[in-house]
Amino acid sequence: MNFAQLLFPDFSLILCGYLICRYTALDRTVWEQVESLVYYVLFPVLLFHSIARSPLDWGAASGLIAAGLLLGLSGIAMAYVLPYLPFLGKHIDAREHAGSAQVAFRFNSYIALALAERLAGAQGLLLIAVLIGVSVPLLNVAAVWPMARHANTGFARALLKNPLIIATALGLCANVAGLKIPVWIDPTLGRIGAASLALGLMAAGAGMRLGSLTESKALSVSLLCIKHLFMPLVAFGLSRAFKLDATQTTVLLAFSALPTASSCYVLASRMGYHGAYVAGLVTVSTVLGVASLSLALGLLR
Repeated sequence: MNFAQLLFPDFSLILCGYLICRYTALDRTVWEQVESLVYYVLFPVLLFHSIARSPLDWGAASGLIAAGLLLGLSGIAMAYVLPYLPFLGKHIDAREHAGSAQVAFRFNSYIALALAERLAGAQGLLLIAVLIGVSVPLLNVAAVWPMARHANTGFARALLKNPLIIATALGLCANVAGLKIPVWIDPTLGRIGAASLALGLMAAGAGMRLGSLTESKALSVSLLCIKHLFMPLVAFGLSRAFKLDATQTTVLLAFSALPTASSCYVLASRMGYHGAYVAGLVTVSTVLGVASLSLALGLLR
């Protein structure tokens, strides 16, 4: 599989946003409004639609679910502990870490869905939907907590006001309750989701300053190593520990090596953190996804 070809659409949209913002009249004033639209409307609709429409077979995939949750917790723990490590911690700014820690454990669900279908067909789509459904609430809460804690805004209040978490919770409730999205509205929700992907990536590019990565080199390298090296290795160990079958192992390894979520930038920016720095990390993570996916799936051999 050509992973570079799979990741190129996302990276090209980020580049388009960067070029449009820098070299046309559509400057940061315009893109700040786009960010608000994506964060408060488009991304929540996409999350709700993706989760509510995907059947979750909890019993058949219990081992995969457990491995996925432990993988997420491992990534969260590795990201959270960075400021407390000897020698490394003194080179990490606490506020910068609070806004960017999410990069180490969140994932790009759009690439996940496309990749799972190519790797394992309909069964792959079902399994990745299970992982997305159980992981998104955990990872979104973990993304918000350090930012809310550092800004002293109140963790519970930040969660209750976070549209991404609200949409995820509503989607899971609808899924568990067996509620079906009406056929007549499903295409509209699908188009809103497609718009959120394109505009979210372009907004990340518009706010990007790759030079910002040099301000926190130690943090940048650490977060990207966790995401693209340690997470696939942890996933491989968990697949052995839970004795997952071949399809589940393939999906878990691919899931572990995905580029980070494009909404990391939107979340950090809307909560008052250094959005340009996080956008740079998202961009580099998208590029590194080619290498980490090759590493993770290469472990299957």
